[in-house]
Amino acid sequence: MRQTKPLRPALVIGALLGMACVQAIAGSLAVTVLDANGSPLADAVVSIEVTGGKPTAPPGTQAEMGQRDRSFVPTLLVVQTGTAVSFPNFDTVRHHIYSFSSTKPFEIKLYSGTPAAPVVFDKAGTAILGCNIHDRMTAFIHVVNTAHFAITNKAGVAKLDVPAGDHTLQVWHLQMGDKQLPQREGLKVQAAGGTRVIRLGSTSKP
Repeated sequence: MRQTKPLRPALVIGALLGMACVQAIAGSLAVTVLDANGSPLADAVVSIEVTGGKPTAPPGTQAEMGQRDRSFVPTLLVVQTGTAVSFPNFDTVRHHIYSFSSTKPFEIKLYSGTPAAPVVFDKAGTAILGCNIHDRMTAFIHVVNTAHFAITNKAGVAKLDVPAGDHTLQVWHLQMGDKQLPQREGLKVQAAGGTRVIRLGSTSKP
């Protein structure tokens, strides 16, 4: 009978660590956000602050919010704290964009093309943007202390991949503006993922 060679200790340890990592990884977590009347809420930001996760983005992380057809594109941008956001102007007219929100007050005066320096969003919260030249232009940049975030679709559903464990879930919507804090609550994620229903302004369903 052919004898099999015993696994070396290093290989055994490596295999066990690999199994532990697989068990720690959760499947897709689906979060449904409802309004006060129980209707699905689109364009809600769902973010999960993972226990032990880093609140700030890695150095060099960038995002973009442009201006096209005299509108901000996208009108809602979600970034992790520490992200540098550029504001390229794709229009043939100049824009003068600003934010008076406490999360990130800034101003880029009349310009075309792409400003030389991006704006670093170094504080969690919401910044509402406008244009001094075109009053109808409005946009939101929501800053979160986590790399795990998503925006709900028309059905009010956001899907995220997060590790199993006890974390903190946050939900924010455009209607809450830049003054109201996101709704926060504890979240226990199983290794198989799962679902969660959140009704803004009330206790969620497990």
